[in-house]
Amino acid sequence: MSNPKENPTRISGPTKKVLERAYRELVPEEERSNVTVVKRRPEWIRGKLPSPQLTGETHSIVRRNRLFTVCEEAHCPNLGECWQKRHATIMILGDTCTRSCGFCAVKTGKPNELDRDEPRRVGDAAKELRLKHLVITSVNRDELLLGGADIFAETIRQVREKSPETRIEVLTPDFKGYEPALKILFDARPDIFNHNIETVPRLYDIVRPQAKYQRSLEVLKAGKEAGLITKSGLMVGLGETEEEIYEVLRDLRAVGVDMVTIGQYLQPTKNHLPVIRFVHPDEFKRYETYGYELGFGSVASGPMVRSSYNAEEFFERSSVKILLENHRKR
Repeated sequence: MSNPKENPTRISGPTKKVLERAYRELVPEEERSNVTVVKRRPEWIRGKLPSPQLTGETHSIVRRNRLFTVCEEAHCPNLGECWQKRHATIMILGDTCTRSCGFCAVKTGKPNELDRDEPRRVGDAAKELRLKHLVITSVNRDELLLGGADIFAETIRQVREKSPETRIEVLTPDFKGYEPALKILFDARPDIFNHNIETVPRLYDIVRPQAKYQRSLEVLKAGKEAGLITKSGLMVGLGETEEEIYEVLRDLRAVGVDMVTIGQYLQPTKNHLPVIRFVHPDEFKRYETYGYELGFGSVASGPMVRSSYNAEEFFERSSVKILLENHRKR
């Protein structure tokens, strides 16, 4: 491993106040003497600019069906690349989240009433896009007893009806661990159940203040016990140590998670948590190697990796594909 004195951790952030908060709350005390401030992203952090000519069809289908995408709402750096391939991660339950995670660009506030027609429009869009693999995610709707699980289930049914060849991956909230909500979702039998652990336990209070690390693990365990293929993802560069990432990977594998994604956190606006360091590609490679050693069926680890980024290709090259084929034969 590199010597921290030779390769100091770097913070990217726009204001002294934000930097001081991150310095105090995110950076481990033993690392603070090695922190420097830098505004430029390293050369390995480069997203592809969207081309209106190549992304226009995806944009038109999404707009025509009056849908939200996490690609847009969360300021994803991979939007251009994905939309050129007619890939889009549909975000249901509205565009307003009841939680205020420090990393997420989706707006927080009081959501509008549920749109009960939304599942039908997602099914229509999946058919129009001719998708082989669709990722459906959502905002948190903690004001609802079921957290929107019933809408997830209906959306799965609509996609299956209108685009039966489409593989369905759901990337869901934790539904506050409410078992009836989880049962409704699991009974709809998504092909892949994805719930992101996001970060290491030590940072939860600042990164995911309304979430609980152990609860997320329990939700993933419940998905596996329901017989689903499970997936989770986390960000790096928020102040965690390398050993803490290894610990999270061990925890995920202990509850049976099949697939894991690891990517670099990028600050979406100046009002969000700053980047504490840019993780070198060599470190991402170490996470990938360790993940396979633990027994994950698929590990995507790299600076530009996101939970639903290249989800189709990620799944196709994984050993987990055999599990799904076996499930469908039952």
